[in-house]
Amino acid sequence: MRVALAQINPTVGDIEGNSLLIRDSIQRAGDAGAGLVIFPELSVIGYPPKDLLLKPAVIRACRQAVDDLAKNCRGIAAIIGHPCPSDNSAGRMLYNAATLCHDGRARHRRVKSLLPTYDVFDEHRYFEPGPDVQITPLNGLSLGISICEDLWNDREVVDRQLYYDNPIDELARRGADLFINCSASPFTVGKHELRMRLMREAAKRHGLPVLYCNQVGGNDELVFDGCSCAVGPDGELIGHAKDFQPDLLVVDIPVGRAEGRADAKPQARTGAPAMRIETPSEGIASAYHALVLGLRDYCKKCGFKSVVLGLSGGIDSAVCCAVAVAALGSDNVCGVTMPSRYSSDGSVSDAERLAQNLGVEFHTIAIEQAHQAFETMLGPIFKGTDPGVAEENIQARARGVLLMAISNKFGSMLVTTGNKSELAVGYCTLYGDMAGGLAVLSDVPKTLVYEIANWINDDPESPLREKFGKAVIPKDTITKPPSAELREDQTDQDSLPPYDVLDEIIERFVEQEQSAKRIIDETGFDAEVVHKMIRLIDLNEYKRKQAAPGLKITGRAFGFGRRMPIAQRYDNRRTIETDESNSGG
Repeated sequence: MRVALAQINPTVGDIEGNSLLIRDSIQRAGDAGAGLVIFPELSVIGYPPKDLLLKPAVIRACRQAVDDLAKNCRGIAAIIGHPCPSDNSAGRMLYNAATLCHDGRARHRRVKSLLPTYDVFDEHRYFEPGPDVQITPLNGLSLGISICEDLWNDREVVDRQLYYDNPIDELARRGADLFINCSASPFTVGKHELRMRLMREAAKRHGLPVLYCNQVGGNDELVFDGCSCAVGPDGELIGHAKDFQPDLLVVDIPVGRAEGRADAKPQARTGAPAMRIETPSEGIASAYHALVLGLRDYCKKCGFKSVVLGLSGGIDSAVCCAVAVAALGSDNVCGVTMPSRYSSDGSVSDAERLAQNLGVEFHTIAIEQAHQAFETMLGPIFKGTDPGVAEENIQARARGVLLMAISNKFGSMLVTTGNKSELAVGYCTLYGDMAGGLAVLSDVPKTLVYEIANWINDDPESPLREKFGKAVIPKDTITKPPSAELREDQTDQDSLPPYDVLDEIIERFVEQEQSAKRIIDETGFDAEVVHKMIRLIDLNEYKRKQAAPGLKITGRAFGFGRRMPIAQRYDNRRTIETDESNSGG
């Protein structure tokens, strides 16, 4: 059976535009000789649609779009993801569905069974789970159609199952000839390896092929890497689509119980496409490509053609500028350095050198006049007090005013450059360096920022190195001690532990929910440092609630995937000691 996996990049809410993408993919799949084309989860409306799903007109438009698209399905069948009204008189009013269209009509609807409510997912807010699991007939075959999370409850792969049922096993029991998974699975570093394990395990356990079609592109904070693929009944990879870009993967797969043995191999057909297996990027490279795609799509889908950002001469703004050039091109990026009385000559020259290397528009606007004016205006109120954080933050806020003025004047989106480490502990200024439309690095720990910078400069696969023929981030930017330069001889480590220590504390406390005691015991870090950093993470939730949306690339990002209260008095140290005293019985 020849099948096409249509890895499209939908825009949330653009039902007409998404339908055009779907229609074009149906045509291309048919031209390639495919008898079936598969689309991602909720492909008609894009994922995640959030509260657009609460608008009845949106659901009616999605239903009409599926009916219209079905008219294009003659000589080829298509599985299209969409929301639709539930059949129940009670419960939530919608299903997350996928409909098989062929012979010019929408024929069979299948409904998502497992609805995630963890991390960035909140599907129980909108959807009712499917009432049962059913196979889908097509030309004498039994298709086992599942939707995204339905694949993620495998006892052999997942440490703790979040659901009591496994829809994949049930599809096999009901006689499926192959598994199909329509997905909108967001990217995180290292996640695709887990997806592959899930597919291989399902294929080998049941001796059936697995076809996985994932959305690609950026939608708000989430980035979808695509990586659609086909796995044979023996668990071996048959085909793999590109990562971080739209693709149409056409494969011939063995189907039917007679062929669906663990030792079955795909059979070549006359005019069959070459078995294409793209190699997805990994690690640092995948993080870089996710940031580029996330920024590019955020700008495109929000209507921005250019960006502006502050260039401090530091590592964060340098990496942000490089990502922006990769996403939008040099002509659509403007960098502004805004030296103060505390800025070093090296910081200014490093910023200028970066701009020259990347070919971006560059301006220097000194903030001394504004700084002095604010000090003069605040002098009577501040009289008799010692200079401190308030005076330091004036500089950051003056810079924010300038950058926002440029953004307003020219319609360029302001990119904020702070990283996850700073955002975690509040080492950033509200209405200053936090001002902006998108926080590109807000889920990138400082140590990973350095790794990405070195990859951009040195890796043979770095697109920017290939484009410009040299390292683009100045060496001094990478090697000098990081500093906000808001007072004389300031460095980040005046206030924070070394970033490798801080980042491990953040990863363990935020992403893994480890207690302070466990962090101290397993790492050997100084107890006071650990408790102080955890306290700072808790205290600065109010800042993060007011931050620009940021691109998610780790297992747990700040933002709507981590929902912590601002006004709270949970005492990590006291509670841990109480728990320990009770643990011995």
